[in-house]
Amino acid sequence: MYRLLPLILIFLSLNSFAQEKRLVEYVNPFIGTDGPGNTYPGATVPFGMVQLSPDIGIPGWDRIAGYFYQDSIISGFSHMHLSGTGAGDLYDILVMPVNSRFNERIEENNFKPFSKFSHQQEEASPGYYNVELLDYGITAELTATRRTGIHRYTFPEDKNTTIHIDLGYSINWDRPTETYFNVVNDSLIEGYRKSTGWAEDQRVYFVMKFSKPFKAFDLFQNEQRTGNPVEDANTRVEVHYSTQSNEQVVIKTGFSTAGIEGAYKSIKEEAPHFNFDTYKKAAGKIWESELQKIKIETPDENKKAVFYTMMYHSMLAPTLLSDPSGNYKAPNHQIENSKDFDRYDTFSLWDTFRAAHPLYTIIQQEKVPHFINSLLAHYKETGLLPVWSMQGNETNMMLGYHAVPVVVDAYFKGFSFDADLAYEACKASAMANDRSIDVYRKYGYVPAGDENEDWSVSKTLEYAYDDWCIAMFAKDLGKAEDYEYFLERSKNWKNLYDQESSFFRPKDKKNNFISPFLPKEYSRFFSESNAWQYFWFVPHDINSLKKATGGTERFIQKLDSMFNFHPTTNDVLPIFSTGMIGQYAHGNEPSHHVAYLYNYTDRPSEGQKLIRQILNTQYRNEPNGHCGNEDCGQMSSWFIFSAMGFYPVNPAQGIYELGSPLFKEAVVKLPGGKEFIIKAKDFDNDKVYVKAVKLNGKKLNRTYITHSEITAGGLLEFYMSAKPEDKNFNVKNVPQANKVYR
Repeated sequence: MYRLLPLILIFLSLNSFAQEKRLVEYVNPFIGTDGPGNTYPGATVPFGMVQLSPDIGIPGWDRIAGYFYQDSIISGFSHMHLSGTGAGDLYDILVMPVNSRFNERIEENNFKPFSKFSHQQEEASPGYYNVELLDYGITAELTATRRTGIHRYTFPEDKNTTIHIDLGYSINWDRPTETYFNVVNDSLIEGYRKSTGWAEDQRVYFVMKFSKPFKAFDLFQNEQRTGNPVEDANTRVEVHYSTQSNEQVVIKTGFSTAGIEGAYKSIKEEAPHFNFDTYKKAAGKIWESELQKIKIETPDENKKAVFYTMMYHSMLAPTLLSDPSGNYKAPNHQIENSKDFDRYDTFSLWDTFRAAHPLYTIIQQEKVPHFINSLLAHYKETGLLPVWSMQGNETNMMLGYHAVPVVVDAYFKGFSFDADLAYEACKASAMANDRSIDVYRKYGYVPAGDENEDWSVSKTLEYAYDDWCIAMFAKDLGKAEDYEYFLERSKNWKNLYDQESSFFRPKDKKNNFISPFLPKEYSRFFSESNAWQYFWFVPHDINSLKKATGGTERFIQKLDSMFNFHPTTNDVLPIFSTGMIGQYAHGNEPSHHVAYLYNYTDRPSEGQKLIRQILNTQYRNEPNGHCGNEDCGQMSSWFIFSAMGFYPVNPAQGIYELGSPLFKEAVVKLPGGKEFIIKAKDFDNDKVYVKAVKLNGKKLNRTYITHSEITAGGLLEFYMSAKPEDKNFNVKNVPQANKVYR
């Protein structure tokens, strides 16, 4: 009996473990597909080149990612999509299966084939998507590898089954400029699609293989039948089958941005067979491995779903650009090669420098050198670091030279790359003569102009922050003259501070403030924000900002007003002002660090309360679960950091301000078998305040932790309370302004 009992316990333990849900089962790819999130539900792998996802086929802000949860039709499945951006592009290589059961067309989707669908007959999980095309009785399944998209269609009996492959299909900003089809044989098609839009020179070369030979095909040029091969801006092919009931056809499509030869190699190396379930299982396994990097403990299944969906979203960009040979289409319009690293693009840097890239330095340490070398490759190809790059192009979207904090942060955290080249690239971007950088250097601020997106105040503040990053880089490299120069430039935020109004205000070239001025107005002088939201963007010198405001008490009053000065019913809010708490707009990035600024006062508890409020109200386990654009991982990365209990206010300083953890426990798996464990003692949903923090058993006499303290592994303990406990913190022990913590 005594020998049998341990065996029973072991069996029960193993059985319980076997029944434990995999983390991929918590991911809900539909979060953000409704409301302002602009995400897609389709199949991809982490940071992959392919995002194979359904397209509604109708343009508009709500369908920037190709799909909108409120819609009821699908017009096909295209292979490339953007995650949560504010501009619509890609949608390359649309595939749509049809048959003789239905042939209706509508003007709204440009008379393309479509089918009704129901969310009750739709499924999505990491690396997999499934939907019933109700009008045809066809089941569509999608999965992906890094550079291939794999479809499986299950057909009913029909002698007139057809699969459309449409290169002329486009919505939103996207427009094909040159497309090409070559039907090589009855189960192989090759081609390319060149297009313009948000990114001006996009090139996608593809090879498409079919598991079943088609009995015939028709090629179309501008909707007129034509011969093989065909080249024009608007081409498509229809391949024809006679199918039996439940017959399946698998299509695998390999890609390259450099040439058809690279697309063939993508298929050969990543998709050599037609076993769809094997690819699906492999994609799920990759995602499970990535999600296992942070294990959380909570009884709340919805919060667990949100957390792991945010982890999933954080890995949808940047996206792979180079093919298996290392070749890729570069922003100099040439074909370049990355010999020792994978070349990535889709760098939404105005968003992601804030939290996504700092998160990668913790849980994507193996990827960071590839990302940095990709940024440096862009510099070598164009003479500047990227601003907002996509598909081997510079879009110049948004502002700042925010590749700089990403590079500088990685340098100080010890990642391996050419530091001299990196510094050269950072300095070159700060000394450019475009995007108002030349007049910024001349005046010490960007003077106001007349254009619609003037953004002069925002540019000044963001350039000043990036200059601080360069100053710290120069100091560490022993470049004393550059250090002094860029440190002085980093103080340019002071040149737009108006003591009378206590806001940053636009100025003309004669150093006069522009009037009239209403801080809550969304004017052309602020990028997607107002003066309230941009007031706080001096992350490199919060103490000087506090002093300029009038000291600690005045700074607290200003913070309180930020979260309590609510818009009125008469205020006109732009489309990007969402997730509002007073003037705080969590749906847009300039606000993301603000709640943590209470740590620079004697009231960190106010920040703890607000952080928990944002975590609980601005993210939900439902399609309309994002309060704003996901923005290529930034919105989700804020949640991941904040749910663990800390956040990088200054993304290049090597520190994270402490907040209020959302879970009882989180374990971060680090390279070398190390773990960083975060525990919330006396945890309860009503206990949002922190009365003490211990690091490795010792009381932490500050409101921040350093990056090296995390990556060394250890134990961070928050002792929670139902009431504010500010007296227990040494709030004077705040980060020094001109120091990077290693």
